Amino acid sequence: MKKQTAGRDNLGSIAPKFAQLNDDVLFGEVWSREDKLSLRDRSLITISALFAMGLFPQLKSHLIMGKEHGLKKEEVVEAITQLAFYVGWPKAWSTFPLIEEVYGKDE
Repeated sequence: MKKQTAGRDNLGSIAPKFAQLNDDVLFGEVWSREDKLSLRDRSLITISALFAMGLFPQLKSHLIMGKEHGLKKEEVVEAITQLAFYVGWPKAWSTFPLIEEVYGKDE
């Protein structure tokens, strides 16, 4: 996994400690535990959680990351379809265009 710098890049000047925790602890220590869960599985879990909370800006970033980690479009669509019944139909409607934006129409 490449070294994460998004926290420092985006929040380093306003919240340097938060940025450091994001990059070094969340991504540096937790996400790097690939012997426990693969990056693909961590991405699917994170996408599901962000979808459930309706955190769409972060969701788009994690859809991009999930694609990089090997998640297929149809897997993400199926997860959102399953979760729509538990966390909200409107959230699913709002998520599918993000999936299409990240994966494209024909992928």
